Amino acid sequence: MYVCLCHGVTDSEIREAADSGVSSMRQLGRELGVGTQCGRCACTAREILRENRSSDYMAMANMLAQPA
Repeated sequence: MYVCLCHGVTDSEIREAADSGVSSMRQLGRELGVGTQCGRCACTAREILRENRSSDYMAMANMLAQPA
């Protein structure tokens, strides 16, 4: 799904950027241009970043919770 129409950025591209270490809207704007023109995509892009972070935290928590 397209998130940023101004720059043609999809949710998959935002997730890939997050997997590569992008963790803020400022970084996302520098990398992909998201949120730098009209700004309508900012809320959705921010939510995608949050979802990606929470899934990373859950994976780490599950790993740490397993007995040695």
